[in-house]
Amino acid sequence: MNTNIDRTGSKQPLSGTPLTRRQVLKRTLAASTAFAIPNIVPASALGRGGAVAPSERIVMGAIGLGGRGSGDLGWLLGESDVQFVAVCDVRKGNRENARNAVDGRNGNQDCAAYRDLRELLARHTDIDAMLIATGDRWHTPASILAMQAGKDVYCEKPGALTIAQGQALVAAAARYGRVFQTGAQRASEANFIVAGELVRQGRLGKIHTVYAHLGYLPDWPRVNAVLPAEPEPPKEDLDWDLWLGPSPWRPYNGAFLGQYPSPGWYTQYDFAGGIPQWGSHTILQCQLDLGLANTSPIAYEYPKDLKGAGMTVHFANGVKLVARCDGWRGSCGVKYEGPDGWVAAADGYEKPDVSSPLLLRDSKKLLQDYLARTQRPLNHVRDFLNCVRTRRGTVTDAVVAHRTMTTNLIMDICIDLKRDLKWDPAKEEFVGDAEANRLRSRAMRAPWQV
Repeated sequence: MNTNIDRTGSKQPLSGTPLTRRQVLKRTLAASTAFAIPNIVPASALGRGGAVAPSERIVMGAIGLGGRGSGDLGWLLGESDVQFVAVCDVRKGNRENARNAVDGRNGNQDCAAYRDLRELLARHTDIDAMLIATGDRWHTPASILAMQAGKDVYCEKPGALTIAQGQALVAAAARYGRVFQTGAQRASEANFIVAGELVRQGRLGKIHTVYAHLGYLPDWPRVNAVLPAEPEPPKEDLDWDLWLGPSPWRPYNGAFLGQYPSPGWYTQYDFAGGIPQWGSHTILQCQLDLGLANTSPIAYEYPKDLKGAGMTVHFANGVKLVARCDGWRGSCGVKYEGPDGWVAAADGYEKPDVSSPLLLRDSKKLLQDYLARTQRPLNHVRDFLNCVRTRRGTVTDAVVAHRTMTTNLIMDICIDLKRDLKWDPAKEEFVGDAEANRLRSRAMRAPWQV
C-alpha cells in the first residue's frame, strides 16, 4: 500500500484511500498526545521566565581556552542569548575547565570537548559562531578554517602574524560571507570612545601626533630560543604537534608554555609578533579613532632607542604616530594631540585625561551621540553577537584587523632589518625593497598553510 507520513510520525494511507475504524482511532489518539506535549515543556525552552527560546539563541563553540580564552568564554557565557555546545583545546586541563564552565551555566552535561579543532568543526554543523582565543600563531589558520565551515568568528588579537595572513583573513571573510570581530575590546569601552569622539568631532583641531603604548615590549625582544628537548606529555594531556600548529617544528620544552621570563611562547619569533603584543591593542585604537583603520602608514623610522624615545611612523595625511612605553598612568594607553588640545585614555582611567577640563564638559553627550550614531553597544562581544544576527560589519572587522596589524608587522620588520622602510598601502608592498617584501609572509608548516 502507498503510504504517507503524518505529523505524528505514523505511516498513513495516501489521501483517497478509505481509513478503517481502528486507523481513525489510532490517528486521533496520536494527535491528541502530540498536542498535549507542550503543556509539560519547560518555560525556559519557550523563551519565558527571562530565558531565550532555542530558536533565538546563537549557538557557539570555542577553540583555545587558556588564560585569555577562559576570560572570553566567561564574558560570552554572560550573554543570555548565547549557548555554547562545544569547546576545544590541545591541553586537557583547559578543555575540561571550559566544559565544566559551560555545563555549569547550561545546567546539564551536554558540552562536547575536543583536542583537535578540525573534529569540532566537522561534527558541529549546528554551530553559528566560534570564539578563537588560541596562541597568536593559530589565530589566522583557525579563523579561516572556521569561516570555511560556515561559522562567524570572534578571534582574539593580533589577527595575523604576517601581512600575507591578514590578506588571507580578509579574503576568507568576504568569500564565505562571515562576520568577523578581532578582540580589541577598547573599541567598545566608554573612555576610549569619548577620546575618539573628541578627535572625530575636531575639538582638538587637526590631529598632528598620536601616541600608542608599547608596555614592557622593549624589555622582552623577540628571540628563537633553542631549549633542550624534554619528554612530551601524553597526547591526551597536551598535543604538542597541534600546539605548534603552523609554526616550525621544535622539540617540546615546558618553558614555552610558561610566563615571563620562562621564556613563554610570546617571546618567540616563531610563535608571536613583537610590536603586535601591545600594538594590536593601542595602534589599532589609534587608527580606528583617526579614521585610518583601512590603511597603514607609508614611512617607518628605525628606532634608535625603542625603550626611550619609541618608534615613529608617518601616515600619508601627515599624521605622526609614536609608539612608546611612557606617558600614561595605566596600560594600553593612547594619546591624541592637535593645535587646540590633547586627550589621553588608558586602562583604569576614571575618565580621559585632557589638556583642558572644558573638553569633557559634555562627555556624557559625546558618548550618547556615538551610541545613537553608530548603534553600537558598550560591550565588544555584544557588538559581535548583534552583527551575527543582523549581518552588519563589526566595529573591528577583518579589514581593521588586517590593516592595523600591517602597521604593527611592518614596525617589526623595520626593527628586524635595522633600517627605515617605505610602504605602499594601495599595493600592499614595500617600495624598492625586495628583502623587506619577502618578509610579508613566512613559511607555515603543513597542513596549516593559508
